[in-house]
Amino acid sequence: MTPGMVARRGPEAIAGAVSLPAVKFDFWRSMADLGALVMRSGAPGLGWRVGASLALVFVGKLAGVAAPVALGDAINRLAPGGGEAAALGFDFLLLALAFVGLRFIAAFAPNLRDMIFTVVSQSTMAKAATETFAHALALGLDYHQGKQTGSLSRVIDRGARSTDFLMRSVVFNLGPTAVELVMAMVVMAMRLDWRFAVTAFVTIVLYAVITFRITDWRLSHRRELNEADSRTAGLSVDALLNYETVKTFGTEERTVGRYEDAMADYVRASVRSNSSLAMLNAVQALVLNLGLALMTVMAGYEVLNGRMRIGDVTMAILLLIGIYGPLNMLGFNYREIRQAFIDMEQMVQLKAVKPDIVDAPDARPLPPATGRGAEIVFRDVEFRHDARSTGLMDVSFRAAPGATVALVGPSGAGKTTAVRLALRLIDPQSGAITIDGVDLRKVAQADLRRAVALVPQDVALFNDTLSANIAFARPEANAAEVRAAADAAELGPFIDGLPNGMATMVGERGLKLSGGERQRVGIARALLADPRVLILDEATSALDGPTEAAIQETLRKVRAGRTTLVIAHRLSTIVDADLILVLRRGRIVEQGRHAELLERGGEYAALWRRQTRAS
Repeated sequence: MTPGMVARRGPEAIAGAVSLPAVKFDFWRSMADLGALVMRSGAPGLGWRVGASLALVFVGKLAGVAAPVALGDAINRLAPGGGEAAALGFDFLLLALAFVGLRFIAAFAPNLRDMIFTVVSQSTMAKAATETFAHALALGLDYHQGKQTGSLSRVIDRGARSTDFLMRSVVFNLGPTAVELVMAMVVMAMRLDWRFAVTAFVTIVLYAVITFRITDWRLSHRRELNEADSRTAGLSVDALLNYETVKTFGTEERTVGRYEDAMADYVRASVRSNSSLAMLNAVQALVLNLGLALMTVMAGYEVLNGRMRIGDVTMAILLLIGIYGPLNMLGFNYREIRQAFIDMEQMVQLKAVKPDIVDAPDARPLPPATGRGAEIVFRDVEFRHDARSTGLMDVSFRAAPGATVALVGPSGAGKTTAVRLALRLIDPQSGAITIDGVDLRKVAQADLRRAVALVPQDVALFNDTLSANIAFARPEANAAEVRAAADAAELGPFIDGLPNGMATMVGERGLKLSGGERQRVGIARALLADPRVLILDEATSALDGPTEAAIQETLRKVRAGRTTLVIAHRLSTIVDADLILVLRRGRIVEQGRHAELLERGGEYAALWRRQTRAS
């Protein structure tokens, strides 16, 4: 069994620096959550499928208890002095057929139940995964910057799969087994003797208590195994996601060494966990066989004293063995059910994390586009990061419709924060940002996303085709529109030189493309979105000189009729901006046009001199 097959996560944390409250085992609350999920699953025929499945469970257990009774009566019919041979043979045949028929029903009912209920269980699992995935995407930027992708994915996957396991184990295994035990004890008390019912009950209770105690003791070993597995998963996912970094710095050996150490911890934890499991299985087998031996001796003693018949002995033994079948998996089921409850509760708690950015109850769409761009206004905006001392402080400016506003300054000055605020990936802690006179907090997020497009410095691509990555911004666009956007981003010659053209796969995060090619795909994606506000975060930093000049010319053309916010480090790319904001430590220290700022001889002029001297 590989680490991924037993992947579990300790209850302390979901991922990285973002942690959730400790998960406590609460059976009834978890069952209520599971029931609510089933009702939301939207499975076809949900009501009759649930009812039919529960009925089949009861019928199967009832048949399982009745079958040993029929066989016992059949054997008793063959006992000496039971009557004429012909009549005895006919009675035996009927009871034997009844035994076979009941055994068939007991075996067939669970399979028919699975056929009926699978639609419900799979729909519930899909609903849980979809809801949790959608909620994870809705969480704020700070949350996702602090999480570990592999661990968060595991929480969603394990939480969704736990719903199916809990329904099969609790609803269709442990619960019906308890019902079967009660029915078997009633039959023993009525057909045999109350002492047989007590013996069976004591055996089962002793088995359950020992199983639960040892399993609880084993949880520490299991937790160590889960934590070791999560470490190995996190290391492997991080290394594979950052493959280029590992290769460029030649750290393959060190990375593999860390993974090997983590796997060694996993092996040690696995040995402890498996050894304790073997001990549990041995103790369980001892208890069950002692109970079976005691009941067999009791039945034999009663037969010798004439109080029971041979068939009754068979009935008692088969009844007890019938109960033992499901109990053989009790330790596994108890441990896995507890872990499944923890997995599901982690998923529920992840869904309980409140998104930082939500639509206001009175959110409304933006005013209709005018074709001239949009007015962006920052009014006394302040934002401070939790993990950093600086953000933005008392920032105010206005980007007129169709204007180009550039933000320059050293790293950490607040340029990216301003862009994230304009995209409403974060909200200001004081002040307001408006678009066409409407506070961003009053605008529906979906409407804002359609109005604003970002070309980041490091363009993120999906492991899909070039066409799909460009069309991601507007999937309803036709092939001609997608190709036009690619041509506008100077991708035409590159695409024409590819064997598969627009159908070329770009690889994980676009690693099959160069940095410049990824940036051009990002530009094409933004152009296809046709936004009224275009944000360029050093969008040509990875391009060579001639290509950058061509792209800059393209961007000048597409800025017509749009408001543009530009983050720039190379000042030569923003000399024609309508307004240049110079940021330092979260404040605007200078603003104006290129020529005006040079005349003032301030920070912008000094930065310009350094760059021109270097070039």
